[in-house]
Amino acid sequence: MNYEYLAGKGFDNYRKTLNDPESLIWYKIEETVKKFAPSIVGITTKSQNYAAACNVAKIVKSVNNNTLVVFGGPHATLIKGELLNNPAIDIGVLREGEETLVEILDAFEGSKPLSAIKGIVYREGDNIFETQRREFIDDLDSLPFPVTVAQDCLIDFDKYPRKSFKYIFAIRGCPFSCSFCGSRYTWSRKVRFRSVENIIEEIREIQRLGIDDIHFDDDTWGIKKSFIQNLCIAIKEQCPGLRWSCEIHVKFVDDETISFMKSAGCHSIQIGVESGNNEILKLLNKNSTIEDVFAAANIIKKHNIHLQTFFIVGFPQETEETLHDTISAMTSIPADFLIYSIFTPYYGTKLFNHCKELGIIVDDFDISLFNHQSPENYFCPNIPKDEFKECIRELEKTVDRINNRNKLKYYFSREGYRKFKEKGFKYTMLKMLRIVFGS
Repeated sequence: MNYEYLAGKGFDNYRKTLNDPESLIWYKIEETVKKFAPSIVGITTKSQNYAAACNVAKIVKSVNNNTLVVFGGPHATLIKGELLNNPAIDIGVLREGEETLVEILDAFEGSKPLSAIKGIVYREGDNIFETQRREFIDDLDSLPFPVTVAQDCLIDFDKYPRKSFKYIFAIRGCPFSCSFCGSRYTWSRKVRFRSVENIIEEIREIQRLGIDDIHFDDDTWGIKKSFIQNLCIAIKEQCPGLRWSCEIHVKFVDDETISFMKSAGCHSIQIGVESGNNEILKLLNKNSTIEDVFAAANIIKKHNIHLQTFFIVGFPQETEETLHDTISAMTSIPADFLIYSIFTPYYGTKLFNHCKELGIIVDDFDISLFNHQSPENYFCPNIPKDEFKECIRELEKTVDRINNRNKLKYYFSREGYRKFKEKGFKYTMLKMLRIVFGS
């Protein structure tokens, strides 16, 4: 991940492809739709890929206008009825979609009207309707494992890299309410736990594919200390050889918890720092201070666990001083890898609405221009635009330099030696040469 490339040539390539209907990717999608001639196409979208998802919907309708196009995912949930301003989209699924999609399929076969399905927006003539809100799924153990379903129904399953199936959700919901995040609108702030037995069963199913390194993709892993400990004990006893990673809130980091996680095979942890300034953290509702972050990072590194840190710059409240504090934290926290973003406002979140109130988001806001490394991102009026742009260009070089240095150190560590044996000499040397010479 080279941030200087993502914000430069990478972004230019993305915009060129997005706006070029003759691009190879759109041709391949059209070819696939024609080949399989689906009656219904479901598309999951986040805000960052919404513009591309709309292109796919347009292609589907160009092949067969009678194909039902259903959108779901975080962005659909956040914008609701506005979704259907696009004539290529027929139905939007709000919040969790597993049960909703089954009912949409039933409706398509004529067994029930769309108006009877909870948790959707749909078009009828020139009118757009939103149905009653669907309750969240309480029994998460009732859901099938993605890796099992994929083997049964995913076309060309064997062509997918095995690591595509390494991701697991142990819980749904995040108790925090960060003002830049839309997670609670999809999952709610109420945390719902899968049983430890159910999680272990899924892990063992994944291991049977030859995957022994998984990532818990929860917004905030664990939440309850007792749940973390019980799951770690079960992993140690029933999933020998498993290695895993997760993202955890710094408030849940203590020596005993990290010790349990390490003993159960946890080798990498991500923490959301966001800002190095406590006043900004307070405005973001992060429920943490920069002192909490340093304490958590030191505990994680004490147990020799690889640490990744998330940072965001350019919040609406950002000043030159707070930006300096964040840059200082980036270079001071003992992290092995920095994940860096420029603030991107998501529809429906508190900070999106705040930006609209400030007049820095206008009515014709083009979401395709903005993603986490977009050079177009500028939502901090307290810093002159030219000065901010110059600062983040230098920051991208700094982050790339720090990450590349740490990658080289990694390849000469015990963990790097394990990767060397796993991937082979040629793969490892090519990775190292790319780091040294860039590509």
